[in-house]
Amino acid sequence: MIRSPVSTRLFALAFVPHPAVLFDLDGTLADTAPDLVAALNAVLGEMKRPPIPLDIGRWWVAGGSVRLIAEGFSVSDVEAKQHPARNDLLDHYGSHICELTTLFPGIAEVLDTLDDSATPWGIVTNKPTAYTEALISALQLETRAATIISGDTLPVSKPDPRPLLLACEKMGVYPSDCVYIGDDRRDMTAGRAAGMKTIAVTWGYGQPEEINAWGADFIIESPTEILVALAVNP
Repeated sequence: MIRSPVSTRLFALAFVPHPAVLFDLDGTLADTAPDLVAALNAVLGEMKRPPIPLDIGRWWVAGGSVRLIAEGFSVSDVEAKQHPARNDLLDHYGSHICELTTLFPGIAEVLDTLDDSATPWGIVTNKPTAYTEALISALQLETRAATIISGDTLPVSKPDPRPLLLACEKMGVYPSDCVYIGDDRRDMTAGRAAGMKTIAVTWGYGQPEEINAWGADFIIESPTEILVALAVNP
């Protein structure tokens, strides 16, 4: 169900016939939590600590390796940044980056439809380039995305809008003709600051009770609603 103060039809009319679409990666296109939590559990196991259940650890993924280490080892974020297990986690994740990761159900069909309708789409993520490229390649999306901007492509990352603006520049579209779709408050903040419409998704790693406070133009609960909101026919 699409949640918005205005109708879906009015939302669709706010865009050109074939708007450009930018997606966040983790928690929006791909369910990366299984591999990330597995990496955390690998380093916990090496230190004889009990594993973290996926249904708990998945809520830590949005905070990256720092949040995973902080929660897994019960340390502060400052301590987690320097924790020796953080590099071990990243090494393990890099070696097993797409063993358990999949596109969320319905996303493949959405991307197929965007391609079929000649709607350009790209990815803007805070994930470092090395992991982004490996994951995108494993998911066989690297030749389909019109642009891919990673967390270290620029000196700044989301919630700063500049990565989104760079994506638009590379795609040759105006930010006002683009919509940004993500599962975190920083995605909505970056999208608004870039002058884009924003869509928050509920299937990712954002706490459900917080999503209404993110300031998204729309909140959707199913990938197929992306096509409805953009008036793109499947």
